[in-house]
Amino acid sequence: MTDARPELLEVGRIHRAHGLRGEVQVSLTTDRVERVQPGAQLQTAQGPLTVAASRPHQGRWLVRFEGYADRTSAETLQGRVLSAPPLDGGEGLWVHEAIGAEVVLVDGTTVGKVAAVVDNPAHDLIELDSGTLIPVVFLVDADSRPGRLVIDPPPGLLELG
Repeated sequence: MTDARPELLEVGRIHRAHGLRGEVQVSLTTDRVERVQPGAQLQTAQGPLTVAASRPHQGRWLVRFEGYADRTSAETLQGRVLSAPPLDGGEGLWVHEAIGAEVVLVDGTTVGKVAAVVDNPAHDLIELDSGTLIPVVFLVDADSRPGRLVIDPPPGLLELG
C-alpha cells in the first residue's frame, strides 16, 4: 500500500521562546498566514503541533502551541522546522513546482533546469543546475506549459554565472 499523504512544504521555523506563557517566535517562509491561525496543524521532525493562538510581532509571529503552556516547555521547540501540505488556491509560482522545471529564453533557447529558489531580500533568485542565479523579476511566463519557465534576462546576465 502506498502513502497517499501529500508532500509537505516548509512553511516556517521556530525561534526562541517569548515571555512566560508558552509563546515562541516563528518566522514564516510563506505569505499564507492561515498556517499560524488557531487550529492549524503543522508538522515537525519530532511530531505534529497544533496552533493554540498567534499574533504578528515585529516581522514575525508569536505562536502558542497546544500542550506548551509555559516558557520552559516552549523552549524545547526552538529550532524546529515547520511543514504542512500544500494549500489549494492562490496564484503565482510555487517553489515546489518550480524545482526541476526547464528554463528557456523567450526565443526558446534552453538555459538549464531549476535547482533551487533562493530567498533574497530584493527578489527571490532562481538557481539553475549550472549555479547561475536569475532574479525572478526576469521570469515572464510560468503558466503556459507546466514544467517550463520562460525568462527574459538583460544581455550579459547569463554570462555572469
